[in-house]
Amino acid sequence: MDVMEEKNREKQIYRVTIVGSIANFGLLVFKFVAGILGKSSAMIADAVHSLSDFITDIIVLVFVKVSAKPKDTGHDYGHGKYETLATAIIGLVLLMVGTGIFWSGLSKIIAVSKGEEIGSPDMIALIAAIVSIVVKEVLYRYTAIAGRRVQSQAVVANAWHHRSDAFSSIGTALGIAGAIFLGKDWHILDPIAAVIVSVFIVKVSIQLLIPCMNDLLERSLPEEVEKEIITIINKDPQVKDPHNLRTRRIGNDFAIEVHIRVQPDMTVREAHVVATGIENRLRERYGKRTHVAVHVEPVKNGKIEE
Repeated sequence: MDVMEEKNREKQIYRVTIVGSIANFGLLVFKFVAGILGKSSAMIADAVHSLSDFITDIIVLVFVKVSAKPKDTGHDYGHGKYETLATAIIGLVLLMVGTGIFWSGLSKIIAVSKGEEIGSPDMIALIAAIVSIVVKEVLYRYTAIAGRRVQSQAVVANAWHHRSDAFSSIGTALGIAGAIFLGKDWHILDPIAAVIVSVFIVKVSIQLLIPCMNDLLERSLPEEVEKEIITIINKDPQVKDPHNLRTRRIGNDFAIEVHIRVQPDMTVREAHVVATGIENRLRERYGKRTHVAVHVEPVKNGKIEE
């Protein structure tokens, strides 16, 4: 990825994230007002979720700027993992918000089961939930498409944060509608909706955190990718028995280390050309920022020299 492509990628990430942050800010203000005026705990919880969306938008803007920086003396492999870290923070925020909503809703359910009465939410809370569903689903589709186009983990993660908020609002809308239209015996549907929504939020957070932890803990690339790497290396008939393959992710980029064997009568220059050819083919397949290290070993008398 050259400088112009990187700048264009960064520009697209900023554009989609700024659009999302503006929408999130408007939604969180509207939902907080609707939740307070409408006396709906589910809507207030939904507003808190939108607040977490706004915070994670800011995180993406900050960390993507850092991750786009080229390698320097202190970061020989570049700054790609800052974007992985941003994705992990988004996952952690989702996990905390989901857990908070769960306990808040559960405490109200327990209170009602002990005989305490809770009021019915008002129509403004239901309207806010419906508006949120529409806006957040549109934001999810817009952000997910942009994230896949620029191959950004953090942007795709943020898209799922938008969708999790849409799920949250669906549950909130059902709970509020039931509490409004089914009478006071059903007011408990409002906190029940908050609890159900929290489960979806926690599930999404775990789905985001697991791949982030794999990257941060240097987990190898998927088996099918490693098999494809070996196939690409073996396209050169001069290469014998590629082995000691080591792979990992650095943000959105791959790091690949491999040993190859060549005929011992090759000159250093010829072996260098073979190794460079492998590096070029791998970068053509996985991106120009792919880190590739090829170690050359000789084959002697039909036997392998280590």
